[in-house]
Amino acid sequence: MAEVFLRRLSRWQAEQQRESVADIYVEAYEGDAGAEYRDRQGFLHVFENTVQRPDFDMVVADGAGSMVGCLYGYRAARSGDWWEGFRGVLPPEVEERTASGRVFILTELMVVPAYRRQGVSERLRTLLFVRHATDLVVAVIKRDDNLGREVLRSWGWTKLGEFDPVGPGSTAPPRRGETETRATPNGLVWEGWTRPMP
Repeated sequence: MAEVFLRRLSRWQAEQQRESVADIYVEAYEGDAGAEYRDRQGFLHVFENTVQRPDFDMVVADGAGSMVGCLYGYRAARSGDWWEGFRGVLPPEVEERTASGRVFILTELMVVPAYRRQGVSERLRTLLFVRHATDLVVAVIKRDDNLGREVLRSWGWTKLGEFDPVGPGSTAPPRRGETETRATPNGLVWEGWTRPMP
């Protein structure tokens, strides 16, 4: 296997390399069920929106002359809009950390199949989080995303709760599998996973 090099991308670089990121997206999710949300153009639309979020940060892995993985996210808005659709009562410490700007949202982790189980995702995570002064990291995955759940558990994360889809006009950012118009397959539910920052 070729050596893998990591690098951080600025917002501008992420926008310039969006087609390479979309290539990773298509390859990383090839063959999975639920291909509706893996539409390349839909992904690019959501990615372009995510890049504009406050404190957006991204790291990528390069191997054998091309991008083979990436991890990115942003700081949750203090308004708490991000938690819309959360089932049940949000723990007070999560509300407090959100209101004080101390929550980082891990938006997407992708590693192409040929580079999985080689420590690439852990290296991406370490590089991304090294410069963030937040107390809590949150990721939301589809309830049937077994690979995502496996990765989060291996990182020592715990399940926080579940999210229902939110309706049109919501100010919450789209979650994986959801478009800007809030079109979601019936019954789609997300799980929220969390871990205090190291």
